[in-house]
Amino acid sequence: MAERLEDMMASRRKRLQSLIDHKIDPYPSTTEQTHTIAEALKDFDALVEVATASTTPTPGAPTGGAANATTTNSKPGTPITLVGRIRSLRDMGKVVFCHIDDGTGRIQILLKSDEVGQDQLKFFLSHFDGGDFIEASGVLFTTRTGEKTLRAKTFRMLAKALRPIPAEHYKIANEDTRLRKRYLDILLNPEIKDLFVKKAAFWNATREFLNKQGFLEMQMPILESIPGGAEAEPFITHHKALDRDLYLRISLELPLKKMLVAGYPKVYEIGRIFRNEGIDREHLQDYTAMEWYWAYADFNELMKFTQKLYRHIIKKTFGTLQLKYQGETIDWGAPWPKLDYFKLFKKYTGLNLNKASEDDLKKYAAAQSIKFEPSAGKGRIIDLIFKKKIRGLPEISMQPHFLINQPIEIEPLAKKDPKNPRVVQRMQILACGSEMGKGFAELNDPIDQMQRFEAQMKLRQQGDTEAQMLDKDFMEAMEYGMPPAAGFGMSERNFAIFNDKSVRETVVFPPMKDAE
Repeated sequence: MAERLEDMMASRRKRLQSLIDHKIDPYPSTTEQTHTIAEALKDFDALVEVATASTTPTPGAPTGGAANATTTNSKPGTPITLVGRIRSLRDMGKVVFCHIDDGTGRIQILLKSDEVGQDQLKFFLSHFDGGDFIEASGVLFTTRTGEKTLRAKTFRMLAKALRPIPAEHYKIANEDTRLRKRYLDILLNPEIKDLFVKKAAFWNATREFLNKQGFLEMQMPILESIPGGAEAEPFITHHKALDRDLYLRISLELPLKKMLVAGYPKVYEIGRIFRNEGIDREHLQDYTAMEWYWAYADFNELMKFTQKLYRHIIKKTFGTLQLKYQGETIDWGAPWPKLDYFKLFKKYTGLNLNKASEDDLKKYAAAQSIKFEPSAGKGRIIDLIFKKKIRGLPEISMQPHFLINQPIEIEPLAKKDPKNPRVVQRMQILACGSEMGKGFAELNDPIDQMQRFEAQMKLRQQGDTEAQMLDKDFMEAMEYGMPPAAGFGMSERNFAIFNDKSVRETVVFPPMKDAE
């Protein structure tokens, strides 16, 4: 019968106490590490101990004859010290093999009684377990089976593990447990560990591109008096020192636009935002987003620049512009066609947005079983219909497209199209059946902006909790003069979609319900 967890933990605690009784610190604060495992493997040929055979002719003996003397010369290995977690341990009697992993790589350690001493080998077996962190000093060599190994002369405990790690082949079957104990998931699954290395590369590539283009990274406040820049319900908190309620930001937009007023021509931020909304495959309430703003850039420059940004990020992160999504190859290197919002809406719903009233839209939504709040205004209904009936159609949004010419009701912060006041200069990137980024020519007319904020406030008064609030401080800043500009935003959801995974699968610790 398998040993119970409680018994295994009790055994480890006894071993811990025995270390303490032997005056050995089971959690020392320093190590003597000379190389990471990756460095040791990379420099193996220079560090390794090598034995070579040479033949010395015996005077009078025929060349190559048996009378010639054969001697063995050895190149001594360079003494090194490695550290890491014990991932496997095999007791072979007078010899113990274990594999250790320091996060940069894995290597085998050999402990022999005639090298470390019989008493020390017994001590190792009676005090060390899988999962413990160890320091081992010795020389590198290659075993008869060809495995690169450290022959240890000495060893030391670095951290005693009190819980046994599940066997690597066992993994963690329950998804909630796996996500809640993500540290074990990463420890046991190399592909999950690699996923978060790629995620770091994703954001590094984003910064690299923007920095090279002359953008200045900013850090804007997370706590705000007025949450703005998006239509979303915010989280509320209380500031004790100021004795006032504040909101966790729902967007990066408005403070960054103030930086355009301040005179910075190109700014961006990569930071956390918070939206008190539902959880699904593509949405979490707490996530990382990126927004950039570029003074004097127009709508066409916005699309060209964003396409270059995406291709840079994808190529740097994945090494290719062709990614798989739900069995289909998505070609991010191909041209991105433009789709007209009004034309798509007419084609798939039969409704002409130039003529359809709010009642017409609500009747259509109800007939299509699209749920909406009674307080929802025209823009909210248009947006819901498009998302439910049109956006996910494969012919529209599987391969990358730009969705342009969007109705003014759905975007209160974008400039009107000078050729059509019913349309705003907003674009969305559609791909993989989803919206993967949004940008627009920024509205910089303070009178127009105030009118749109007032319309949003009326919707809030009618019960629409996601309608935008009037930010008087932002309006005052805009009245000092804001240059024409383009802006764009995306989130870590893109990384999830690029990997064909749910967004919570690509977050280290996603929000979850309390464990039962």
